[in-house]
Amino acid sequence: MDANMVGVLLLLVGLELVLGVDNVLVISIFVGRLNKEVRNKARIIGLAFAMIARIIMLIILINLTKLTDPVVFDFSVRDLILIAGGLFLIYKAVHEIHGTVELKDEKEHLSGKKVQAAFSAVIAQIVLLDIVFSIDSVITAVGMTGNLYIIILSVVLSFMGLLVYARPVGEFILQNPAVKILALAFLITIGVTIFIEGLHQHVPKAYIYLPMGFALIVELLQMRYEQNKKKLK
Repeated sequence: MDANMVGVLLLLVGLELVLGVDNVLVISIFVGRLNKEVRNKARIIGLAFAMIARIIMLIILINLTKLTDPVVFDFSVRDLILIAGGLFLIYKAVHEIHGTVELKDEKEHLSGKKVQAAFSAVIAQIVLLDIVFSIDSVITAVGMTGNLYIIILSVVLSFMGLLVYARPVGEFILQNPAVKILALAFLITIGVTIFIEGLHQHVPKAYIYLPMGFALIVELLQMRYEQNKKKLK
């Protein structure tokens, strides 16, 4: 592997890790309905299956003309996947926000009717949404290099990186309701963005991630303030 290929590989891994923030948020929310004992197992298995699904999709759809050619009116397979995935993500995030704000989990727990989500259903949702998230990254990766092995290697390395911080970030989100609601709001924004892109309207990623980062910093400062206030008392 020459220096140029190494450079492309590192760039692709960095791109996958940045875009992997979406995956971490989705995984954090979905595994929150599982028992604590199996949450980490769900993260690992979900990421593993998502990685395999992304590689298979990459191999099958390496001929991008089949992915971007219109099949229904002016919409391609890529557009239809983005529209459906965006709508599902919006629905799921809104549903979770409603359940969190209305304390549904606590009410079910008090009434003895709390039902844990099915393990297989959580894994399936993680994999399906990862496929939606991966559409643009696959197109970008193929545009950067035609070397399939380099792209597959970047996917494997990036998913290994996601495994490192998926658990601590996920547990932090689940333990802090305000951060959970903020993460769900981010997912709504991402879902709207994906849906709009499926309608052939490009949304610059900087318009999404910069406000997200700013809102997260504000929330972390608020949490730090509350902690210091409690210590002072």
